[in-house]
Amino acid sequence: MSKAFKFTLPNRKSSFHTVAEEKEAAERLTEEKLKACLQILPGLLKQLERIPDPRDPKKVKHQITVLMLYGILMFVFQIASRRQANRALTTPQLLENLKALYPELNDMPHQDTLHRFLESINVTQIEDAYIDLLRQLMRKKKFRHLLHQGRFLIAIDGTQKHVMNACFDEHYLRRKVGEDKYQYYVYVLEAVLIFSNGMVLPLMSEFLENSPELQALEDDKDWKQDCELKAFYRLAARIKREFPRLPITLLLDGLYANGPVINLCRKNKWQFMIVLKDESLPTVWQEVNGLMRLDTRREHYHERTFRGRKQAFRWVNGIEYEYDSRRKSEMVHVVICDENWVEVDKQGTKTAKDGRYAWISSEPLNCQNIHTYCNLMARKRWLHENNILKEKHQGYNYEHIYSHNWNAMRGYHYLMHIARLLNELAIHSVYLTEHVKEVGIRLFIQDFRATLTYRALDQERLRLLAESPGQLRLVWEDNWKAIAA
Repeated sequence: MSKAFKFTLPNRKSSFHTVAEEKEAAERLTEEKLKACLQILPGLLKQLERIPDPRDPKKVKHQITVLMLYGILMFVFQIASRRQANRALTTPQLLENLKALYPELNDMPHQDTLHRFLESINVTQIEDAYIDLLRQLMRKKKFRHLLHQGRFLIAIDGTQKHVMNACFDEHYLRRKVGEDKYQYYVYVLEAVLIFSNGMVLPLMSEFLENSPELQALEDDKDWKQDCELKAFYRLAARIKREFPRLPITLLLDGLYANGPVINLCRKNKWQFMIVLKDESLPTVWQEVNGLMRLDTRREHYHERTFRGRKQAFRWVNGIEYEYDSRRKSEMVHVVICDENWVEVDKQGTKTAKDGRYAWISSEPLNCQNIHTYCNLMARKRWLHENNILKEKHQGYNYEHIYSHNWNAMRGYHYLMHIARLLNELAIHSVYLTEHVKEVGIRLFIQDFRATLTYRALDQERLRLLAESPGQLRLVWEDNWKAIAA
């Protein structure tokens, strides 16, 4: 990214002059954040309430909606552990404010209660309810103005969630780290929706796992673990099943530059932009380099400046890529982008930089669409990488699994993604985005938590807000360079 587009939060004193002014601002911003949450939560909690409850009805103290609300708030407030949640989410003032929004809420549960519940239910139903929520938002055209040429960008990438030295569940993956020594870990393939305003929303998670049969094998040479490509095919099948007619463009890294993945995308009628590494698909590279040398008139060449970088695009359309011992083939289009820019460090020293990028495209390329497909679509994949970093290091505690039980761990993961959606929608709402630019995302969330937890808010205003939260309106412009963590 060019130095010119980096963003630093303002370094200045508080703009408030009186306690009353500060209180009014805190309450107004909290109500705006609650409006975004109240557009989503009531319907979602009704969906989650349908999850079969395995508990003894005579011993049930907290309804499913209360448990789910408790779990979601833990991640909305970015609380780092179950122990901390027990202290932070059970304060009298927070309970009083929440009762005005949810009259059925009598008391907050203990984290152990939520943990036992997640251990015993089918937690995939939490993600199912979340996916149904996304489907409803799409039907209501909430994202209509945030699409790229009327298509939904879906980026898919894998990441490690947690590492441990002991195997607490037979589903965990394992790797050898020394003689007779193993590590056990959780690896997840994440699919996210990326919008033109820079907003990134979780879509689906596919956990890589071992079956009990594989875990029982003692001979290392017979140990066959789940892998990212296998998980991709499962995830792609789920996306097609849940969104059969959704216009989709997949953004994938170099791992997926192969014939079977391209063929799957074509069968599903998905467009794609896949990173093409130098060492990948040598026959394709051979043809690309040969045809580019013949393009002496530069008919497939385009120059432009984008975000402070000088770009030179070259492309070749209609390359037949053969695979599976040449028994199958796919028609692909390849584009290469060479960039040059100047970075300036804190001392004012200028350094010339350059970079080179290549992609496989499902669609033929030309001077009119090269900017859209490469800059506005393919390059958006970095937002997914940034999204993973945010979830790991900026408050969502992605790498803290909250439970060693495989089922409960996944349940907490899905609740975290619900909370992430609520925060992202609020951050990108027209009423809050300017404030978030000013204070930063983490401070915005901290202030929201502090206001709800420690301030006695007007109960009547909260009740009216719950009855009529208004409409969710999202910003249209790209705030990628302005919203900092």
